[in-house]
Amino acid sequence: MPLRGHAGFASLPVSFARAAVCNDRSTRWETGESAVTNVRVFFIGGYLSYRALFNWMHWSYYIPTMLGAPVFQVLFFAYMGRFAEVENDEFFVVGNAVQLSAMAGIYGMAMTVGGERWTQTLSQLMATPANRLPLFLGRALPLIANGIITSAFAFSVGWLLLDVDIAASQIPALAVVVAVSAFSCTSLGLVVGAVGLRVRDVFFLANLVVYALVLFCGVNIPLDALPNWMETVSRGLPLTHGIEAARAIADGASLSEVGYLVWTELGIGACYAAAAFGLFKLFEYEGRRRASFESI
Repeated sequence: MPLRGHAGFASLPVSFARAAVCNDRSTRWETGESAVTNVRVFFIGGYLSYRALFNWMHWSYYIPTMLGAPVFQVLFFAYMGRFAEVENDEFFVVGNAVQLSAMAGIYGMAMTVGGERWTQTLSQLMATPANRLPLFLGRALPLIANGIITSAFAFSVGWLLLDVDIAASQIPALAVVVAVSAFSCTSLGLVVGAVGLRVRDVFFLANLVVYALVLFCGVNIPLDALPNWMETVSRGLPLTHGIEAARAIADGASLSEVGYLVWTELGIGACYAAAAFGLFKLFEYEGRRRASFESI
């Protein structure tokens, strides 16, 4: 007999209607369980991946690598700028401090994929049924945090050792710009990591990308001093708008006044993240077809 009192099941037998209701509840349960799994993969998987990436390194190597090298980079370009009388200390400190947020994101994502391939575990990673979006974005999250810390340390060094005076009221706005810049650079690092599924030497590509950002994005050279084609290319790269916004804030501008630069930087990062996801899917398919995940 038909089930009464429910318009959607009025024409179905009772047993079929009950089965449909159970299937609907099961689907909702599986959807919720899948969402929880994705969240766990994003946060816990990202944390464990970061530990696996750097846990082998003693702190006496880790700290000079992440914090020591940035100090000398900031000091080197600031004193070179003084000698050449190109710009003041603030110009070089802000540019290099924001650029240093890219180092962890780009190198870290290259090491994530390249390290998995080198240790012959990339095939096992790709064989898991985990959603690829939280799987790789979760690995990027600690690197974004690392980039923010490195950038903050470089700003502190510039304030302590050089002629840089940034008002305390500008620090929250500056932190937002650094966080957005770190995200956009890590998104570019995701693209580098995705290409690492196909090329053998992803670390050479990571080095090339990092130094290209230093050259193109106005880190140490004003954009209007670059050739027109380089300035045009720089507008499509991470860091360019973030550095421009950070310099304006250091000079006293509010976050709302540089909002269009921040949103542009965020949009560029989102575009690179979407491109990275597409490349991961494409190269994963090609890697399965060619059995080339662990070719080194």
